[in-house]
Amino acid sequence: MIVVSGTSPITALLAVKEAELLKELFKEVIIPEAVESELLRTHPTLPVWLRVQPLRELSKANAYALSVDRGEAEAIALAEELHADHLLIDERKGRRLAQQHGLPVIGLLGVVLLAKHAKLISSARTLLEKLDREGGIYLAEELKKAALKTVGE
Repeated sequence: MIVVSGTSPITALLAVKEAELLKELFKEVIIPEAVESELLRTHPTLPVWLRVQPLRELSKANAYALSVDRGEAEAIALAEELHADHLLIDERKGRRLAQQHGLPVIGLLGVVLLAKHAKLISSARTLLEKLDREGGIYLAEELKKAALKTVGE
């Protein structure tokens, strides 16, 4: 399974010391160089299972960077190049752009739900609350309630 990620989902999971969930769920997560640069601004080291892959062609990323930030633009372009199974991205504009280009998108909320289904965490609610408090992730209460209902919480 090929999973390409933007910056914010990894940053949030690193902040709450739960980044290993990505490895458990997807085995390997691929990031473009711009995402690596963004991550290294706030995290001195990155998980060894996180693979950095440069883009073969920058023209799409340059075009996408006109409407989203550089990390998102490169993540979307890399996901297209690799025919990724998932693009892990949370920002609304980036998600919309990726979906317009036919990419299967998953966000941090989806990762938490997958982790609960896979029994990697005991409580999706607890992790979402921790992500809200310590990871800087905000989810609308209605969205959170609906999502938690799907996992019986």
